Amino acid sequence: MSDSAVTPGSAAVAAGQDPAPGSPAGRASALARIPNSAALVVFLILEIVFFSANSKYFLNWDNAANILTAISITGVLAAGATLLLVSGQFDLSVGSGVGFVGLLLVELQPHLGTAQAVLVAVAGGIAIGLLNGFLVNVLGINALITTLGTLAIFRGLTLAVGKGQNIAVEGFDWAIARPFLDIPVPALVFVGVAVVFALLMSFTVYGREMYAIGANANAARLVGIRVKRKLFLAFVISGLCMALAGLLNTSLIGSSSGTTGTGLELAAVTAVILGGTSLQGGTGSVFGTIIGLLIVGVLSNGLTLMNVDSSWQQVATGSLLILAVAFDRLRAKLLSGRR
Repeated sequence: MSDSAVTPGSAAVAAGQDPAPGSPAGRASALARIPNSAALVVFLILEIVFFSANSKYFLNWDNAANILTAISITGVLAAGATLLLVSGQFDLSVGSGVGFVGLLLVELQPHLGTAQAVLVAVAGGIAIGLLNGFLVNVLGINALITTLGTLAIFRGLTLAVGKGQNIAVEGFDWAIARPFLDIPVPALVFVGVAVVFALLMSFTVYGREMYAIGANANAARLVGIRVKRKLFLAFVISGLCMALAGLLNTSLIGSSSGTTGTGLELAAVTAVILGGTSLQGGTGSVFGTIIGLLIVGVLSNGLTLMNVDSSWQQVATGSLLILAVAFDRLRAKLLSGRR
């Protein structure tokens, strides 16, 4: 056969037609059209079935509440991370931001009272977002480099000011309550945040603009979208998510220390990417992020119930992240090949 020979599938693609289902091009086209959320839901169901069969303690309401509580703080951060990643940006400072917000609260509460300490703590989270937004959009520093830098800065400040100690907070235990259907407050807060972000990203002009910026920032700029201003606001929103997550975490634990929030940035990014938000920007959804959070949360909880060492749980979570990114890249190549 000569080098110029073509398969029926490739000929159909070249002619602008759908390739034959049985051809290699047809199989690739089918894979590219698979909704990412559908594959994630199937994987989540398989997880639930597997752990239900291997632990009698898995499938009950108390354990479901534990899973929701465990993912709630990461979920609040992941909501802001979804908005940023859809626009092609990162914020890796969220973990240290949570620790810094907690530190402000526990240090200032004895002197200012709870209400004023909360206000200062929230302002501290927003200030981190303002700083990130300024460095990225005004000075033009890469978002990955910027937020890695602010991660180190605020982790160092938290350790230095707190002197590495675990500092307790008094009278700030509202997050341990279960006011509705025995559902913990952090889970209710996360659901509320998820709904707000889903509406923001799907039904507002700002949300559509963020997708446009992620797909092609130059084209977005040419049609009149003020790209830098929109991205600046997204970093501020991420800072607000840090503040809320920091308050939730401090109330749940009843204290804060220099290591509070360590690793939360990786957990949030893992959930967002696993949920189908592309590293290239322009695609993604809050629904996908929720499914990604549940996959990671169910995996961690199930492995704990099966007495699997926490070190191996980290291995499993890291493997999930790599597989999610690999699938995202494969789908991107297949979709670009069809155009």
